[in-house]
Amino acid sequence: MKARDASPSAAEVAGAASAPALIALDWGTTSLRAYLFGAAGEVLAAHTSAAGIMNLPSAPEDGGFDAAFDDACGAWLAASPGLPAIAAGMVGSAQGWVQAPYIETPASAEALAAAVVRVSTARGLSIAVVPGVLEPGALPNVMRGEETQIVGALEAGDGDAGAPAVPQSALIGLPGTHAKWVVVEDGRIERFYTFMTGEVYAALTGHTILGRTMTLPAAPDAAAFARGVTVAREHGAAGLLATAFSVRTLGLTGQLAADEQPDYLSGLLIGHELAGLDAVLARRGLALRASAPKLIGADALCERYRTALAQFGCVNAQTVRHATERGLWNIAVRAGLVKPA
Repeated sequence: MKARDASPSAAEVAGAASAPALIALDWGTTSLRAYLFGAAGEVLAAHTSAAGIMNLPSAPEDGGFDAAFDDACGAWLAASPGLPAIAAGMVGSAQGWVQAPYIETPASAEALAAAVVRVSTARGLSIAVVPGVLEPGALPNVMRGEETQIVGALEAGDGDAGAPAVPQSALIGLPGTHAKWVVVEDGRIERFYTFMTGEVYAALTGHTILGRTMTLPAAPDAAAFARGVTVAREHGAAGLLATAFSVRTLGLTGQLAADEQPDYLSGLLIGHELAGLDAVLARRGLALRASAPKLIGADALCERYRTALAQFGCVNAQTVRHATERGLWNIAVRAGLVKPA
C-alpha cells in the first residue's frame, strides 16, 4: 500500500484505475494527512499538511477547518463530487471541528463505527468523525486517534501483501509524545496505559539543566541509548526522578560525553516506561517478555523500542505498517460509508 504524498489533479483522479470511493483524514494536533481510497480499499493518493487543529490556516470561527479540508481534498472532490468522508484524531476533540464523545472500554471496531459523529463542511459534505476511547476509573485514561490505528493493525498485520493479521488478543505499543500500550482481547480495546515519554524528553532537554550540557550527535548513538535503558532497568527502582540527574553527573565526571547525553536520556526514559509497563502487566498475570508486542509508529522510533524491549527479554516485537489507513477504511466500511468492491 503505497501512497503518493501530494494531491493529484482532477484529471489524474478521473483517470485512476480504481474509481475513488472514500476520503479519509488522520487529523491531529499538528498535522493533517488525507487519503483517497479506491473501491477495493487501496490508497490512490495522499496529501500531508501542517494544518493540524492547532495550526489551521485561519481561526475555526473563520472557516479554518473548511479551508484546511479544501486544501487537502478539494481536487479530489472536484473530480468525484459527493465522496463519503471519514476523519479520526484530534479533529473530534473538544478543540476540534466537532466533538465526538469517547466510548468506554471495552471498545470494538463495531462500537467505534456505531458512534461516529457527523460534521458538515461549507460545501455541504458530511464527514463522519470517529470517537476516542475512555478507560474509566479512579485514574481514567483516554486515547483519540490511536483507536483507529489499532483497528487497522488488527485487520491487516504489517500492511504487506499476504501478511497475517495481528492476533485478536495482543499487546500493541504506540510510541510517541504520549506513548500508549494497549491490551486487546477478542478484538476489543480492554485497557491501556499512557506514558508521557516523548513530551517529558522534550521538557527535560529544553527546559532543565540537563539540556545545558548536551550537544546533538551527528548520528544516533546506539550504545548511549542502550546504556540509558540498562540504567533504568537495573538502577531505576527509585523511579525516574532518582535517575534522571545521572545525565548531568555522568557528564560532570567525564563518563558521558556531551553528544552521548541526548541518546542516554532517551534510553533512560524509554527504559523507565518499559519497566513501568512490565510491572503493571505482571500485576495482571502477564509477562512483557512473552507478549510479542506489535508496534505502530515511525520506523526509527519503533526500532529504538525494539532495542529497549530486548533488554527486558522481549525479542520478538514487530512493527505494523499502514495501520492508520487500514483502520480508517475498516471503520468506514463498518459505518456503512462505503461498500468494498
